[in-house]
Amino acid sequence: MHFFILGGTGFVGKHLINWLLQQGHTVEALGRSPKSLERLPAGCAGVHGDPLQLGDWQTRAGQADVVINLVGRSIMTRWNNATRKEILDTRLQSTRMAVQALSRVHGRDKVLINANAVGYYPLDSTREFAEDGPAGTGFLADVAQAWQAEAEKARVFGVRVVIARFGTVLGPDGGAMAQLLPLFRKGLGGRLGSGEQWFPWIHVLDLCRAMEFMAQHPELDGPVNCCAPQPASNTYFTRALGGLLRRPTIFPVPAFVLKLAMGEVAQVVLQGPKIVPKALTDAGFAFRFGLLEGALQDIIRQVKTQ
Repeated sequence: MHFFILGGTGFVGKHLINWLLQQGHTVEALGRSPKSLERLPAGCAGVHGDPLQLGDWQTRAGQADVVINLVGRSIMTRWNNATRKEILDTRLQSTRMAVQALSRVHGRDKVLINANAVGYYPLDSTREFAEDGPAGTGFLADVAQAWQAEAEKARVFGVRVVIARFGTVLGPDGGAMAQLLPLFRKGLGGRLGSGEQWFPWIHVLDLCRAMEFMAQHPELDGPVNCCAPQPASNTYFTRALGGLLRRPTIFPVPAFVLKLAMGEVAQVVLQGPKIVPKALTDAGFAFRFGLLEGALQDIIRQVKTQ
């Protein structure tokens, strides 16, 4: 298959490109600058352009079988009016541009896999949500709903649309683990708040495999939860990582401290819901890292060999 990726120079994007190339697919990726294109994995064709702007890159994207959009400003920052606007605008505008690229090939079999987030669901640690779960309220849920609505507009042009709702992506060279491993290695890791909140997670390799799987399985249409099938509480995650690193995890971070340090975004890590990947498992997707301990062991092993 021929894939075109927006956001291919980021943490998930680089892993995804490498995986797709290993499977023999043709891969093109968008980059805003010559330097960013130089960082793309060997074998990936770089295309210069801005995912937030109209451009010639849209013609190239429209020629692909599958367009994957991973663009979006990180939510892990203190929110103010400016950051809220950037978080929303980068997601909506990149999706808008991807849909416009696919509009030029109306009637052909095309797929749009658009990133989204499990922040779509209510921040309720007492409940479990599959893809048919209700939308939550608040800033993150509002962003996820608007983001999804923008992607769904591609259906008018005969495009199959997959809304990939990511959990926290775990990998050896970026994402959450880049921040957590140094703390835990120093013995400074600890549960956050009560520790009873759920921590929806997925190994970056399984996320890449899942996106390829979505592209190849027409029955996957609409929302797809991209998280591992084994639920993990924050306390469970903390103990598992500390145990594998043989470091104590005796420094819990009270909720009020997190709120003072992080502001409104603290709710993301203090009230995580339980998310299950029903659409993927029903379609026959087999996780390589379904158990948290196995995922963490693999990541720690890779970090040691880097």
